[in-house]
Amino acid sequence: MKTGPLVVIGDTLLDVDIDGAAERIAPDAPVPVVDVEEEHVRPGGAGLAALLAARDGADVVLITALADDPQGRTLRSLLNGHVEVVRLPLHGTTVCKTRVRARGQTLVRIDTGDGRAPARVTDTVRAAVRGAGTVLVSDYGRGVADSVLDLLGEVSVPVVWDPHPRGAVPVRGCVLITPSEAEARRLCPPPYTSPDLAARHLTKVLHAQAVAVTLGPHGAAFAHASGHHSRIPPPMLTSGPDVCGAGDRFAGAAALALRDGLPVEDAVAVGVGEASRFVESGGAAAIRLQSHEMGDRPRTPMEVAELVRAGGGRLIATGGCFDLLHAGHVSLLRRARALGDALIVCVNSDASAKRLKGPGRPVVGQRDRVEVLRALACVDAVMVFEEDTPGPAIERLRPHVWVKGGDYSGRELPEAASLRRVGAETVVLASVPGRSTTGLIAAVQET
Repeated sequence: MKTGPLVVIGDTLLDVDIDGAAERIAPDAPVPVVDVEEEHVRPGGAGLAALLAARDGADVVLITALADDPQGRTLRSLLNGHVEVVRLPLHGTTVCKTRVRARGQTLVRIDTGDGRAPARVTDTVRAAVRGAGTVLVSDYGRGVADSVLDLLGEVSVPVVWDPHPRGAVPVRGCVLITPSEAEARRLCPPPYTSPDLAARHLTKVLHAQAVAVTLGPHGAAFAHASGHHSRIPPPMLTSGPDVCGAGDRFAGAAALALRDGLPVEDAVAVGVGEASRFVESGGAAAIRLQSHEMGDRPRTPMEVAELVRAGGGRLIATGGCFDLLHAGHVSLLRRARALGDALIVCVNSDASAKRLKGPGRPVVGQRDRVEVLRALACVDAVMVFEEDTPGPAIERLRPHVWVKGGDYSGRELPEAASLRRVGAETVVLASVPGRSTTGLIAAVQET
């Protein structure tokens, strides 16, 4: 497992959604008239990939170019407090993509701005890349990726490259390259036959360990340099109409999974699952930088639950002893938080943990376990329960989603009856292999 932050390198855009109702036709042209109801702004491009990873609870450094214009200042404000920004200059004006939407349907997109990043690598950029746990290049063809090509040849951590038709050719030795099918068509010589063959071809010509050609609702076509190839389907059939940002979600989630130690094919499966859930929950258009995400977080679990429900958000909960918190726990919690708008962790009390785990457990008392969990950026609140199962806590919180680790896959959960009563969806997330509290305790006892 790599302990450094996720370093995202790429071009940041400003995305604007103008939402309203279109119930009239203009008298001077056969076009709909949109009565504006709301306007929302968010980072786009590499900025969105970095923001989504940070919302998972990860430490994220964003290397990007920002202009000193009103749109650039808006981007700095939106990113502040979420990611550490290493700023390069931008020649020209900030690229802004404005979508005019009526009842969730995009009617037109208006693009403005001509900004490009100069080929410049500063000492701050070098230090950020060298301290990375994993690097994600989120190339939107505006020059930032071009400026770090030589520098990326020196890194020893996994590099994930999300390419762009007008962008740089990925450097040799990437652990994973993630083109869409349209991008794969452009990268492959004609005639194009299938995404599976494209993925296999691109591993060779781009000298990558693996390539995953993303296929929207059909998952990804995966190929490894060893010759192994497969289709990775999504965990669910998605029906969200807005796929904006799905590629950024996929690439960021896969990069974080690689940083957590997952094999590259498993990391792609994680990315497919997170992108599917992202689209199902509304995509980038559903992102709201709420005040409690800016540091003003409620103190109690019930306050968090009530705030999320009142705002129409999605409440996520999970449970366990969380004794001797390790990388597997952190990975699970970070991925759980990404499923919604807030994460509440239900923790066994000392007495409950002892009944469940036996004499000598927990090793860490509940007060310390709670404090460590509360310190994680991906955890919004912690609830301690005294019972043998978290069922009563679930019935109090009424989460929309209950998350369990992969070791529960295929088994009836002890809290299943409570989940049915509150109508919560159960999501099982893959565990990080080789990480367990029992294993840590055994290793300590052997020394």
